Amino acid sequence: MSDIYYHERVVRQFTLATLLWGVVGMAVGVLLAAQMAWPALNFDIPWLTFSRLRPLHTNAVIFAFGGSALFATSYYIVQRTCRAPLFAPALAGFTFWGWQLVIVLAAITLPLGMTQSKEYAELIWPIDLLITVVWVCYGVVFFGTLVKRKIPHIYVANWFFASFIITVAILHVVNNLAVPVSLTESYPVFSGSVDAMTQWWYGHNAVGFFLTAAFLGMMYYFIPKQANRPVYSYRLSVVHFWALISIYMWAGPHHLHYTALPDWAQSLGMVFSLILLAPSWGGMINGMMTLSGAWHKLRTDPILKFMIVSLSFYGMSTFEGPMMSIKTVNALSHYTDWTIGHVHSGALGWVAFIVFGSLYNLIPKLYGKQGMYSTDLINLHFWVSTIGVVIYIASMWIAGVMQGLMWRSVNDDGTLTYAFIESIEATYPYYVMRFGGGVLFLLGMCIMIYNVYKTIASGEQARVDSTQPQTVVPRGAV
Repeated sequence: MSDIYYHERVVRQFTLATLLWGVVGMAVGVLLAAQMAWPALNFDIPWLTFSRLRPLHTNAVIFAFGGSALFATSYYIVQRTCRAPLFAPALAGFTFWGWQLVIVLAAITLPLGMTQSKEYAELIWPIDLLITVVWVCYGVVFFGTLVKRKIPHIYVANWFFASFIITVAILHVVNNLAVPVSLTESYPVFSGSVDAMTQWWYGHNAVGFFLTAAFLGMMYYFIPKQANRPVYSYRLSVVHFWALISIYMWAGPHHLHYTALPDWAQSLGMVFSLILLAPSWGGMINGMMTLSGAWHKLRTDPILKFMIVSLSFYGMSTFEGPMMSIKTVNALSHYTDWTIGHVHSGALGWVAFIVFGSLYNLIPKLYGKQGMYSTDLINLHFWVSTIGVVIYIASMWIAGVMQGLMWRSVNDDGTLTYAFIESIEATYPYYVMRFGGGVLFLLGMCIMIYNVYKTIASGEQARVDSTQPQTVVPRGAV
């Protein structure tokens, strides 16, 4: 049997970038959490104010940390499941450097206040054009590899990655249609309620496809690999895929309840959000049940702990989201810190945990090691991060429900029972708790980086010279 040359240099580059940007993005998040409790920590420096650092934080954790992880794992998975090397490896290398340039430009422009003021789409138009070029190249590499595959079947993980690449491209282009008036300023082609509707069609599907569908592709490959078990139900995985991508596109209006958006559009978004619960839990159950007959491995394998707990958070977040889309519940939760708790249960509990588990599985293979340097450090990372995320989201849930109840509380004569500043004062202890939870999560990330460094630096012989762009792997090793 002949050998297949798998291109791994770009995978290693994106993997290390994931770790770097993870620390940066989470450190900025911890600073922002501290500023909520102690506002003087912006030091009266315009570039360090909450309003400028907050979009930097969201872009860093979503697109720098999460995006780099998706590039790394999708390039790795598509080669193994297609038994073919990357199509146009030089173009894949361009996607790495182009994506890093996007991140650096974001880190420069956002603190300077250069923004188009759209959630998850704050970057100014020249950077948007660069993102489009990089993304098209990404699509060419990924789909080109699928075309040259050596086996007829397309594994379900690749279906999730494919839908993510296509949908994010459409969302990005449509939501960022604008008329430039200078190098840093532009006017959107949409206005008013149409602009809001377009933005949250984009915003919610950035969550739906960038932070859900793509990471489900990661889950469908690495959980069976780590558990050494087949996917519980391949048929369910296919049903899960088609149901999820068909429904997710239309849930965005639930972000605009009680606004100028037409009431029918709000209600439609709510209905699709409620329907979304079924396919979401189908995927969670499929991942969980993959461990049927192998649950005992959780006692000794902290990597599986990361993966299974990530699915638990995925299930919880995809129940909480549809519940919060119900108008009567949304009347209590919207504009409160309950929403912040919900976002971070998904972003930290689901996205970050599945990334941690996947990278712990992936890194030894990339560098030709038998395993990670220290299993004990992986276990420590797991418990520190789990405690941190639970403290974070629990404090925000409590604070959010309290805020909603205080804001809607009225006296017998119809006047408000509490002034707004009283709700801020009551929230203060929970902001301190959130800061503590964030510090623990950041500490876990630092533990991981130390473990990865020791793994790579160990003297154990790799399969090939790690400076080479390609690794030779037997054809049968998927």
